Amino acid sequence: MPTTPNIQDTARYHTHARALSALAAMVHRGDQTLSARRYVSIAAAVAAVGGLLFGYDTGIIASALIFVTQTFSLSTAGQEWVAAALNIGAIFGALLSGPVSDRWGRRPAIMVAAGIFIVASLGCGLAPDVGTLIFARLWLGVAIGATTQIVPVYVAELAPASRRGGLVSLFQLVFSLGLLVAFFVGYELSGGAGAWRAMFMLGAIPAILLALGMFFLPESPRWLLHHEHEHRAVSILYRLRGHKDIVRQELDDVLTVDTGAAAGVGRSSLKQRWIRPALVAALGVAAFSQLSGPNVIVYYAPIILSQAGLGHSAALLTSVSVGVTSTITTAMGIALIDRIGRRRMMLYMLPVAALSLFVLGAVFLSSAPLAGMRLVLMVAALLGYIFFNFGSLSVAVWLIAAEVFPLFVRSKAMGMASATVWVSDTIVSLVTLSLVAALGTTGTFWLFGFINVAAFVFVWKYVPETAGTTLEQIEGALRAGTFYTNIGHQAGTRRDS
Repeated sequence: MPTTPNIQDTARYHTHARALSALAAMVHRGDQTLSARRYVSIAAAVAAVGGLLFGYDTGIIASALIFVTQTFSLSTAGQEWVAAALNIGAIFGALLSGPVSDRWGRRPAIMVAAGIFIVASLGCGLAPDVGTLIFARLWLGVAIGATTQIVPVYVAELAPASRRGGLVSLFQLVFSLGLLVAFFVGYELSGGAGAWRAMFMLGAIPAILLALGMFFLPESPRWLLHHEHEHRAVSILYRLRGHKDIVRQELDDVLTVDTGAAAGVGRSSLKQRWIRPALVAALGVAAFSQLSGPNVIVYYAPIILSQAGLGHSAALLTSVSVGVTSTITTAMGIALIDRIGRRRMMLYMLPVAALSLFVLGAVFLSSAPLAGMRLVLMVAALLGYIFFNFGSLSVAVWLIAAEVFPLFVRSKAMGMASATVWVSDTIVSLVTLSLVAALGTTGTFWLFGFINVAAFVFVWKYVPETAGTTLEQIEGALRAGTFYTNIGHQAGTRRDS
């Protein structure tokens, strides 16, 4: 009598055979690697517009909150809840979108998230009271949380190993561009108390662009193979790789690993011991990416700097410089992350980010208004922190989570990692102004400096180097118990071959 594993093995054998048959029918296409490279880049760039949604609505609250406070006479707690509503919604969006993208596909899930974002952006701009505004921002958060879960996974499954770091990190670059756009919009529209309405409604524009762009993009070939749509998967994979030998190798890797997953373990369990190192690495980086304080600057820099003696316009203009710096450093990180590596970039840059926060805190030891060299030092330390934190943790956070998990739990695990980002961000959003009141500006910046030191220690101990490895090689290292020790060696072997 055949056993269940034999039935599964037979099914996987037929899946593999159908995939190879579909590939054989496409041999006449010849070598299309150059056009395939362009196609991958275009697909990643369009999908990364999801980061623009994330960046714009994360950044616009820094400018809008001043005027929302005036319109609705908000207390400190009210300001924190308006800012944090998006984050709370994002937690639910990140967790709920995983099952949706697993069942219906990555592409339809992204389009649904874009639709929710359009409606919620208009709802924020038209809100008649603070309760409606918070409700609409909760739904904005659902859409953004879903996007942060789905887009990195989608791009990681489309990209070749040699370019995966840069292509997935486009999401963070477009996030930084969204921040920059939000800061410019906030500065330009800062003339009246009701300007925040237009600020929020303009967020619908990137959502419309994302929804339209996804009509022309393919489904993830790994998702299609996992759901036995072999002919469609192979056709898309050929467009993404452009050469039969590369496609054949990738099919062998994906289907061999998928066979192991089907034969050995429950298909959705994240409690298995061999997956634990990936969970520790991904969830730890996700938490530290927010607890290390970048959104202290993004959300509250204008208010903190206004309280320290800068005028509203000067504080908003400083936020624009924050957006420019974060965009430049993220572009630099994308250019280097596949060459230098994810782990090494974080280890090089986090100590300088911590030092910048210690200097920034020291600037505020004096209660005198910011002026002269103290003002110059404040701006230099502020931008230095943004440069070295965004260039390390913020560039790597979505990439690490999207690449270290096996395919059969990747979407669910990415949802957990994304939710961890949003829980940590919510904590920061809710306590920052209270921390400033309790510890002072100096104490608050120094606290986040020590958290950056803790992030360095965590990366050094728990995060391996994954640059240059395929998703299947990473899964193989997890299964073999060599996640911390052998991934870099596999990367070198693949490059040498």
